[in-house]
Amino acid sequence: MIKVLARGLAHFVIAALWLTQTATAAEAQREPLLVFAAASLTDVLQQVGPLYTQQSNVPVKFSFAASSALAKQIESGAQADAFLSADQDWMNYLQERKLIKAGTRSDLLGNRLVLIAPRDSKITLKLQKGAPLLAALGPNGRLSTGDPDSVPVGKYAKTALSNLDLWPSIERRLVRADNVRVALMYVARGEAPLGIVYATDAAVEPQVRVVDLFPASSHAPITYPVAAMTSASSETESFLKFLRSHAARAIFTKAGFTVLSSGNGHDRKLNRRLLPGRPFDERMAANRH
Repeated sequence: MIKVLARGLAHFVIAALWLTQTATAAEAQREPLLVFAAASLTDVLQQVGPLYTQQSNVPVKFSFAASSALAKQIESGAQADAFLSADQDWMNYLQERKLIKAGTRSDLLGNRLVLIAPRDSKITLKLQKGAPLLAALGPNGRLSTGDPDSVPVGKYAKTALSNLDLWPSIERRLVRADNVRVALMYVARGEAPLGIVYATDAAVEPQVRVVDLFPASSHAPITYPVAAMTSASSETESFLKFLRSHAARAIFTKAGFTVLSSGNGHDRKLNRRLLPGRPFDERMAANRH
């Protein structure tokens, strides 16, 4: 009888160990969430991702690029779980093609547009109608920003320069970067005397300084919508919820983003109007001079 009990106990222990090892192996092999995100979100999401993984035990993998490039990849069949765009247009593009999971779209963050120069540059300029931007570039200098034909930061820049009556004189002097971080790099390396990027990008690059903020009235408010894709895994919505947690909010706010209200926009028509702008912390500009 004792031998039978011992044998049964041994079988139970072996089975328990096998189940534990199987569960551990399955957990280790769990497919990560694949999140496509605008290049300007690189630093903050690389902080948010590990925090989400600690809480949920779900790994997250990010792909950062221009929103235009990422949207085109999703349209071509890339199996992303979520998409964070730097403007409404590219999220609308995917929604029009029914590639967004219904009920998951919302506007997450806000940002501001800034004119930057290399850290040691002596350029000073007030961004207003008729500002001497061309003269500030010098005879051969070029202005670095995203490609205004597709990259959100470039589109915002074109609108702002047009509203300030500066676009016609500047258009031929542009360096049309693939994304905002490439535009930032050109200025940080001194390859362009001026650039237009988001305030949060300027804040993370010590080799540049902010010359001036673009007037909020010169362009549409900069907002970052987020949504799950129709191919999203079951954990995706928990990740989207985590993006609005206190922990994530603290990271976004510290980086200079504005955290927008959590109202979903999935029942409205495609978002052609952006949310009203929020004040930007002027100290971020001041500490770059």
